[in-house]
Amino acid sequence: MRTRELRALIAAGAVKQVRLVGDGGSVYAEFQTPGGKSVAQTDKGQVKTWQTLDAAARWLRGMGIGNARLELAHWLPDQRALRL
Repeated sequence: MRTRELRALIAAGAVKQVRLVGDGGSVYAEFQTPGGKSVAQTDKGQVKTWQTLDAAARWLRGMGIGNARLELAHWLPDQRALRL
């Protein structure tokens, strides 16, 4: 879900739950809406990721989200991403 669509859903109160999910060396945001689950995407349609938890939290807060669950089972903060 792209930022513009996400802002509209947040403003309408349609986002029911937010999770920050650690995966490898990065973190992504997953949103639960009445239509199902989706992840934050860049303008190019790729999954939006952050390298640190505080960067992801700042982005969520800037979007107007005050609460999020944190799932760190698969997060490896020292793992470097493979650039292809």
